[in-house]
Amino acid sequence: MKASIIVFPGSNCDRDAAVALRSAMGAAPDMVWHGDSELPDSDLILLPGGFSYGDYLRSGAMAAHSPIMREVVRRAKAGTPVLGICNGFQVLTEAGLLPGVLMRNATLRFICKDVLLKVERTDTPFARHYTPAQVVRIPIAHKDGCYFADPATLHLLENENRIAFRYCEEDGTVTDAANPNGSSDNIAGIYNETGTVLGMMPHPERLIDPVQSGTDGAKMFSSLVETLH
Repeated sequence: MKASIIVFPGSNCDRDAAVALRSAMGAAPDMVWHGDSELPDSDLILLPGGFSYGDYLRSGAMAAHSPIMREVVRRAKAGTPVLGICNGFQVLTEAGLLPGVLMRNATLRFICKDVLLKVERTDTPFARHYTPAQVVRIPIAHKDGCYFADPATLHLLENENRIAFRYCEEDGTVTDAANPNGSSDNIAGIYNETGTVLGMMPHPERLIDPVQSGTDGAKMFSSLVETLH
């Protein structure tokens, strides 16, 4: 499996993502600068977390117009799996690869903590190592993580089984109290129409080793390697 990580000015989770992929793949991913116009052959493209362009205008808005994103969009539309984490999720919505927007948290504050997620779908390259309705613990770290979409889009996401993860309680119950940022329908991550593009606010790359107090995030990367090798 070959993977590419897109590095924007302000990315701060690109190295964490590289460690996670190298651990799962046994080889280092390519680190691709946002100003490049070409991508190496890639079975997976990852847009990492951080604060691309300092979050000016809107989070991810400027990064979505970086030269490399033209090729990312082209590859995504051709079927190459793309994973956008936190700021990467914001970039995917701004680039039109995923519907909806990421807004300021309902608390208007930056939130950094572990949250519980209910796995809503497991038939994609990203989630085959999880089980349906499994509850996993993954960290979040964001200020603009409130997912919002109009009622018609939310209805479409639900009907097409495109919701990847929801914020939940320990028993998997989806409640307002478990929602850290006010996201519509407790949504923590969504897929595109084909299940090949995933955007999520939580950081699976930050929980891949027991020394980090858990390995729930590692299952996403091992799933990708098994599916895409």
